[in-house]
Amino acid sequence: MKIAITSTGDNFTSKFDDRFGRSSWFCLYDNENGNIQFIENSNKNLSGGAGTKTAEMIAELGVKQVISGDFGPKAKSLLEQLRIQMIILEERDQTIQELLNRLKH
Repeated sequence: MKIAITSTGDNFTSKFDDRFGRSSWFCLYDNENGNIQFIENSNKNLSGGAGTKTAEMIAELGVKQVISGDFGPKAKSLLEQLRIQMIILEERDQTIQELLNRLKH
């Protein structure tokens, strides 16, 4: 299953980003084959609709679960329609590597 994690950057030492639609990057982790890749969020600077466009983007990438700090109401509604599970992370001061380690165990 592909899992998307909101990230402030494109590497393992980047911090978790608590924004969904305006997240700078996504770390995509496939827990079936262990593949990891970083994808830039091309929607982060849109004047409106960043959350829904970002939801569409991750759906096209085959993501089934997304970890973020917050989801706007429109993005949340669309993610529910797309059957993408949303996980809101309370412990936000973590690196992507720390989060991946937790997912792998």
